[in-house]
Amino acid sequence: MESESKAARVADLLSVQDLVAGYGRNRVLHEVSLSVAPGEVVALIGANGAGKTTLMSTILGRIAPMSGTVSFQGASLGRRSVQERVRAGLALVPEGREPLGPLSVEDNLLVARARTGDAKRRAEVQEQLDQVYELFPRLKDRHKQQAGSMSGGEQQMLAIGRALMSKPDLLMLDEPSLGLAPTIVDTVFEALGRLGASGLSMLLVEQDAFLALDFADRGYVLDTGSVTLEGPAKTLAADPTVKASYLGMG
Repeated sequence: MESESKAARVADLLSVQDLVAGYGRNRVLHEVSLSVAPGEVVALIGANGAGKTTLMSTILGRIAPMSGTVSFQGASLGRRSVQERVRAGLALVPEGREPLGPLSVEDNLLVARARTGDAKRRAEVQEQLDQVYELFPRLKDRHKQQAGSMSGGEQQMLAIGRALMSKPDLLMLDEPSLGLAPTIVDTVFEALGRLGASGLSMLLVEQDAFLALDFADRGYVLDTGSVTLEGPAKTLAADPTVKASYLGMG
């Protein structure tokens, strides 16, 4: 039985086990465990202050865990830097989008994949850039525009495109619908749906629980730093506690 459990963990693309993390002496996450399988979309829902952003930041290496492990593609990430984790196949679309305002749209994208190197590498970068522009034609139309002058929706598209430039195996998204008009949310999630259909794994933090659970395969509920519920997204959406607390159906 133990060998089966170990095999299941290795088969996961991302495995978080008993993670404790926070800021200074303040613990925000309390023995959090979750996983994402290859090709799977997993939603993480919870109220403000539940620890969702802290969890994403710890997985990416922006915050050092107090205890517990984060493994990716079967190997512990240990003390690897953010850059090393990105090279390993992790990418985060952060809350707030974090555009490099003075730079153009295209330069924001190219920051993630420098054009230096041999012809083969330059061709790979151009191919990835073309794929981002195909996914978000608006970015191509505005490729010379300063990123800081774009609308919130356009900056969200840019943040996703920038994360995709590193060719991730797991795309993590922190509140991608936050502050966006409904039509832009539809555009963004239509693009994410295309990425999911192509086999890209995703870990999605989203306050709109309806949207998140409708989009995802599985989900976790994070409450004051602890996972309180997990399961197939449709099962969570039908759970009375989730309905009352997060879907406004109590």
